[in-house]
Amino acid sequence: MNGSPVLWPLVVYIAAVVLMVAFMLTLSALLGERHKETRASGEPYESGIVSTGSARLRFHAGFYLMAMFFVIFDLEAAFIYAYAVAFRKLGWAGYVEMVVFIAILAAALFYLFRLGALDWKTPRQKESIRS
Repeated sequence: MNGSPVLWPLVVYIAAVVLMVAFMLTLSALLGERHKETRASGEPYESGIVSTGSARLRFHAGFYLMAMFFVIFDLEAAFIYAYAVAFRKLGWAGYVEMVVFIAILAAALFYLFRLGALDWKTPRQKESIRS
């Protein structure tokens, strides 16, 4: 060899992949089911129900707030899981830090609860429940 890299294994691999894909597509076309094209087959549907109206819906701002809270608290759950994995290595110092971390999370959740950020009802809906 002239110092050039040996490329034949890569060429054989690529050829094998191309042949395998071609074989699978051909076999699928030959053995697959055939369906008649009907008028309703081109329409979108959700869970077997034909959609009505526009797909552009406006969501309440509370929905987005709840999604952000979920992402934030889900990230904290990942931190707590990582702590649980390294629990024995971290010792008491890690335990105290995790207790402080969870206390801060609990305080933030309590603050959000007191602020009403976790409440989906509008003031009008709350008033109708009271009366």
